Amino acid sequence: METVAVVGASRDRRKYGNKAVRGFRHAGYRVAPINPSGGAIEGLQSYPSLRDVPYAIDMASFYVAPEIGVQLVDEVAGLGIPTLWLNPGADGPDVVRRARELGLEPVIGCSMIGIGESPANY
Repeated sequence: METVAVVGASRDRRKYGNKAVRGFRHAGYRVAPINPSGGAIEGLQSYPSLRDVPYAIDMASFYVAPEIGVQLVDEVAGLGIPTLWLNPGADGPDVVRRARELGLEPVIGCSMIGIGESPANY
């Protein structure tokens, strides 16, 4: 089972950071919600940062503003996470540039659509 870290996971079911948690779970992924507040999101333990997840992560999907994402790309590269999705609104030019500087090739687009799910269903 592949593991996805939803960076910017939210408790608010109207937000894409929550829809992604539900959508990835529905598609069969192990989901690690990343939220600096911690606590549970959709019944899953969330983690304050990618470094706090106690198991390997196959994919990080960003649902954070670019000014936050640009600070987190180094964690993705440092942890050796092979796939980085920059969802609409998280795909600022500074984030893309920093990811490429670190040797990552970010996937720019909606990660839920990429796995065959629709945010409209959640």
